[in-house]
Amino acid sequence: MKQLTVIFVVFAFSLQSVAQSLKGKIVDQFNEPLENVYVVNEATNTHTHSSENGNFTIEKTTVNDVIQISILGFEKKNIIVTQEDLNNGILIKLETRVFQLEELVLRKEINALQTITKIDLQVNPVNNSQEILRKVPGLFIGQHAGGGKAEQIFLRGFDIDHGTDITLSVDGMPINMVSHAHGQGYSDLHFVIPETIKNIDFGKGPYYANQGDFNTAGYVNFATKTAIKDNMISVGYGDFNSFRTVAMFNLLENSKKDDSYVAMEYIETDGPFESPQNFNRLNLFAKYNTFLSDGDRVTLTASHFTSQWDASGQIPEREVANGNITRFGAIDDTEGGFTSRSNINIQLQKTLANNSILEANAFYSNYNFELYSNFTFFLENPVDGDQIKQFEDRNIFGMNAKIITEKNYGDIEAKFTKGGGLRFDNITDNELSSTKNRQEILNRIQFGDVQQTNAYAFINSEFEIGKFKISPALRFDYFKFLYNDNLSTTYETLSKTKAIVNPKLNFLYTQNNNLQWFLKSGIGFHSNDARVVLQDNADKVLPRAYGADFGNIWKPTKNIVLNTAVWYLFSEEEFVYVGDAGIVEPSGKSERYGLDLGVRYQITDNIYFDTDATITKARSLEANAGQDYIPLAPNFTLAGGLAFNNLGNFSGGLRYRYLADRAANEDNSIVAEGYFVSDLNINYNLKNITFGVAVENLFDVAWNETQFATESRLQNEANSVEEIHFTPGTPFFAKATITYRF
Repeated sequence: MKQLTVIFVVFAFSLQSVAQSLKGKIVDQFNEPLENVYVVNEATNTHTHSSENGNFTIEKTTVNDVIQISILGFEKKNIIVTQEDLNNGILIKLETRVFQLEELVLRKEINALQTITKIDLQVNPVNNSQEILRKVPGLFIGQHAGGGKAEQIFLRGFDIDHGTDITLSVDGMPINMVSHAHGQGYSDLHFVIPETIKNIDFGKGPYYANQGDFNTAGYVNFATKTAIKDNMISVGYGDFNSFRTVAMFNLLENSKKDDSYVAMEYIETDGPFESPQNFNRLNLFAKYNTFLSDGDRVTLTASHFTSQWDASGQIPEREVANGNITRFGAIDDTEGGFTSRSNINIQLQKTLANNSILEANAFYSNYNFELYSNFTFFLENPVDGDQIKQFEDRNIFGMNAKIITEKNYGDIEAKFTKGGGLRFDNITDNELSSTKNRQEILNRIQFGDVQQTNAYAFINSEFEIGKFKISPALRFDYFKFLYNDNLSTTYETLSKTKAIVNPKLNFLYTQNNNLQWFLKSGIGFHSNDARVVLQDNADKVLPRAYGADFGNIWKPTKNIVLNTAVWYLFSEEEFVYVGDAGIVEPSGKSERYGLDLGVRYQITDNIYFDTDATITKARSLEANAGQDYIPLAPNFTLAGGLAFNNLGNFSGGLRYRYLADRAANEDNSIVAEGYFVSDLNINYNLKNITFGVAVENLFDVAWNETQFATESRLQNEANSVEEIHFTPGTPFFAKATITYRF
């Protein structure tokens, strides 16, 4: 009996030291869950990552084991496991710190490229709306209508126009506008206040099951801050009567359960043009976040944006060359417009009974748009001119939901994401008209109402097998298009439905702590304008894009990271609605292939260098050699800079961007000239006050921000001329800013 007692005591004691599962949750200073935190047991070398709600479970853990918690941007923590931790779980709070590139361990990273972008965002903060998209490596933008129109986007050999081939969203709410008055996919990011951005998630190519319409060249998702630490007021003034003020206020500073803040931005400028832009923009933003029981979270966001402006438009090279106008002059300075957008977005994150995570949001947007342009001057109407008006009033309703589940099958770690959603656009008075002096409608070219529905479902799976991660995925989309032509003498509702299924398959191989390889493949699509689909009975309603990427991320030394990708993208024939002219142009089949290169080098703890280059060849497949150029497709881009932080009281950086010469028409007989532009910013911090000076176009380069090969005729010309029409880039422009935090 005594021996049995001893054996029982020994067995009971050994149970205490048998490896168990340690469960925990990781949060930041605002008690917001931290995703993808790397958790490793140093005794057994077992590891895991925290989920979307900050939870983690690490196996084979015993009392007194040391658990290391790490993620770039936060202080590393070592936890000595206690029996209480094993019994009841553990809550770990991480404190923020400045990114150090030497801490980047590729073995720990779910998506190293996004992590690198987080570093870029911290060392080079965004201070204006145009810089938001430029944070995506290889993405270029151009403004060509007085500051109020959405930027023209270039990426991977695409002239994306205003969003035709890139999916953009903010907090799960779509930015792209389907069947827009100015063109399919039109994306205006100006309702986002740059200081509210917390994270930029992006991907190039059509490889992502959670991204649908317009995801061919890539996608960009922006996440806004859930909470702010300090109140802030900033005031800036610069050349060309430029003024900007921003304010952010924490409303629930003493609450442990709730967070809330408001932000406001106001901008006005005349721009460098001889005819003042009279541009102004007002942004209002509010966010409320509350934690429910068991860490579940509900977030409510509301925002409103309004902007109006005048514009000098695109001017012909010949008029500048002969001295009739300067680079900042105008042929028709009555261009311009008005736009507004109001948003409500409710987000939910909830842990389900089986420890799956539900993430959902529901949103509503009211959007208004009115734009006046004149691209051809007196080509079509030699008396009154060719000014056009584009107008629409839109309401968007939608929701997205996904359930994320993690499972283990022996040594195989699996993650399944199942999602679905709905978007409904109700567009009234979608108009294209010929006008005179922004006052008189000469005739309506198009005028009608559009209703467009997109329902989708997807499943994405990830299987981690040793050093490999294999991710097969499938996405289904359903569309319904409705159009009522208000110019028709009889009432008729045109309708069409279309469904599409697209597979994806991605591989990630982590060779060691300093080298990752990836192979991505998938099919994406973008929808055509409803008016094109219905009025022309187009066959290619949802033309596909087929792509593949192969590359790596390599850290040859502790302070250098290199990323490389070779890629290919084939696009099916499609009909593209050209909003500027109100016509349909068949583009035919095309292909693009190229090379992406990126370098990140932390020279010292306080000095950081980055640069990204993209080499591309873009060609039409249905034209003869020499006639197969794709107009305005970039063939070489380079962007980067040098940033410094905490050098005494100073911080700042020098940024540069280069866009090479490229074909402006199909036979390359007209060339859009490239440019190299540099910007500089220097900040001096004195306790809670920061003094800043920013200079755009530091070397006062004469460059063209946007260029088009356009046929136009001036009022005194007998014949039309096809040549480059351009919007000049900003000359030397200095701005001083004072920011107060409290």
